[in-house]
Amino acid sequence: MMNTLSHLDKTGRASMVDVSEKPMTARKAIARGEVLMKQETLDLIRAGAMKKGDVLTVAQIAGIQAAKQTSSLIPLCHPLPLDQIHVDILLKDQLPGVEITAMVTTNAKTGVEMEALTAVSVAALTIYDMAKAAEKTMRIQNIRLVEKTGGTSGDVMNE
Repeated sequence: MMNTLSHLDKTGRASMVDVSEKPMTARKAIARGEVLMKQETLDLIRAGAMKKGDVLTVAQIAGIQAAKQTSSLIPLCHPLPLDQIHVDILLKDQLPGVEITAMVTTNAKTGVEMEALTAVSVAALTIYDMAKAAEKTMRIQNIRLVEKTGGTSGDVMNE
């Protein structure tokens, strides 16, 4: 485990990490999060009865688009060639709510953790936006990195 923050230069100022000497490797990141809601709201989403349209499809597309825009949203992220972005959204009565999982892959000099986390975050925000007419007390929670593979820092399993 690294004991220094990689986005700080020698003087402690914010700096983009220099990856020019790092090798290109296959990398993958999986992130997950939930949107908790009342059962009634979940039932409306399941029935496709939200006035704004198909909540799950729009949220899935929003997550994919967000992953592709991560370097524009997070100031010190590198723009990356993304090989695959998969956003899976499950309706879960036991929450009750929606579980969002994003998996992003690349062959690059730096990882795709931020892209996966951004995909989950924006998909969750989209679900909130599309369902807020039915419920304003939904809660976005537990957005986290579940798995990371590739790169010199090693693999991470977090679930």
